[in-house]
Amino acid sequence: MSQTTQRVLTLLSLLQQRPVWTGPELAERLGVTTRCIRRDVERLRSLGYPVSATHGSGGGYQLGRGRELPPLLLDDEEAVAVAVSLRWAAGGTVAGASEAALRILAKLDQVMPPRLRSEVRAISDSTETLVGAAVEVDGEVLIRLARACRDQVRIRFAYAARGTEIAQRYAEPVRLVATGRRWYLLAWDLDREDWRTFRLDRMSEVEPTTWRFVAREHPDPAAYVQRSVSQAPYRWQARVRVHAPAETVRELVSPSTGEVSVIDDGSCRLEAGADDLEWLALHLTRLDLPLEVEEPVELREVMVRTGTRMRALAGGERPEPPA
Repeated sequence: MSQTTQRVLTLLSLLQQRPVWTGPELAERLGVTTRCIRRDVERLRSLGYPVSATHGSGGGYQLGRGRELPPLLLDDEEAVAVAVSLRWAAGGTVAGASEAALRILAKLDQVMPPRLRSEVRAISDSTETLVGAAVEVDGEVLIRLARACRDQVRIRFAYAARGTEIAQRYAEPVRLVATGRRWYLLAWDLDREDWRTFRLDRMSEVEPTTWRFVAREHPDPAAYVQRSVSQAPYRWQARVRVHAPAETVRELVSPSTGEVSVIDDGSCRLEAGADDLEWLALHLTRLDLPLEVEEPVELREVMVRTGTRMRALAGGERPEPPA
């Protein structure tokens, strides 16, 4: 690599580190004249990097955003991080992202030095990923919703709620929330005049409108989605006091399964929903922690019956059939 090329790459790296650099600052860092800096800036512009220059107090050189994506400059740590992230993205939940990630990874692998390629391979070979029942979403839907949230424009879409027919919805989108298995949208439902969460895999025909809106005061998106997916959709909502620190219970309970809140240093409250109380009783038993069912009463009765059956089975007895 020539001295000029190395200097231009170093200049690009500096421009990426700070919003604005003055000519004398760059010249001092690179050990050249300000005239040389001007020539190197022109070289970057010819490569597609939009470097702007302003005069006067507070002025200087600034790396902006162009109409096309120019070549990226990555140091060793950044290159390894990008490659590892792309390998994981290849098994993601966004339709089309896996193929795109593999294409980019192939390009990066082609130009990556052998020492960095071996680091990426070592991380990949020593890592196992537990693949759950993730639901894939349309990448175009994800992009449209992200833009609508950013630009604060209302959206129209078709939605297939559980157990109902597809219906047209009109909403003000606020934030996208990913749980690991699914993507959700927090939005103000204009027809129902209330906050709602929408699963992206159940959305179709998503169309941003030209109607902009002023952002409303909204609940915390992550907390609201957690409550919605762990409690609201189910027939039964349970409140259980667990005699263990909240941090301990959060390690055992997925955010999409239940919401954990602190009571004191030694106890917390777990709120969860279920259509089947026997399933919920078994889930609570698996925590292997002392707890008290606050509500519903039906859950206490199910846990008593389940315990009786378990003791009978453990002793070789034939359990009584459920009433």
